[in-house]
Amino acid sequence: MIRRELEYFFGAIRFFTRLPVPGWVGHSAEALNHSARYFPAVGLLVGGIGALIYWLALHLWPQPVAVLLSMAATIYATGAFHEDGLSDTVDGLGGGWEKARILDIMKDSRVGSYGVVAMVLALLGKFVLLSSLAPALVPFALLAGHAVSRFCATVLLATMDYVRDDQLSKAKPLANRMSAGAILVALCFAVAPLVVLPWFKAAAGLVLAALSTLWLARKFQRWLGGYTGDCLGATQQFAEIVFYLGLMANLFAQNP
Repeated sequence: MIRRELEYFFGAIRFFTRLPVPGWVGHSAEALNHSARYFPAVGLLVGGIGALIYWLALHLWPQPVAVLLSMAATIYATGAFHEDGLSDTVDGLGGGWEKARILDIMKDSRVGSYGVVAMVLALLGKFVLLSSLAPALVPFALLAGHAVSRFCATVLLATMDYVRDDQLSKAKPLANRMSAGAILVALCFAVAPLVVLPWFKAAAGLVLAALSTLWLARKFQRWLGGYTGDCLGATQQFAEIVFYLGLMANLFAQNP
């Protein structure tokens, strides 16, 4: 039982990051489907890498430099997996006018102007928001932001239909609906890092992340009738950014 769950966890790490996993971990479509419950756990791992790099760098350089290095570390760890999904999704929705055309654009390896603008704004937004937080809060923001945003993408897996017919699609094995138990496991990993944040900041971040996910889900449903792997990446990126935005919001207290 424990070995099987570890295999699912390491399977999620292998799929969503470039990090090495033990050689005994197998690979199958069924195992990859079960690994979706550990999507937020992978977020904790990636956020932890970013938090560690930030903490070490902060001893040597100003906060903006530490934030930049932590962002570079998380992007390296994931191979810009989710950023690529954001770029492809924005290109598709920006340049397409019907489902087939949108999906074709999203599958094209070339990056269009919409995608470039989206990537620049996303990276710049994360940098500005994290650099504006209190220095001591940034490591916890990274942990929570990466975990919560990946749970938001997991919600799409659990509630929407996968729309690509291509059996070779990388996200195809994840397309099966998740069980209630799997969703609960994912939720636990997403909620865990929130306990170290001020409740009013965590609440604001969660509200904005939920709203962005609902907005994107409606857009995906309207134009595609469901989601693709790129849509999951876009959802994660949007949710992470607006979560940090919520941490910055001065809604429940006078001190930022």
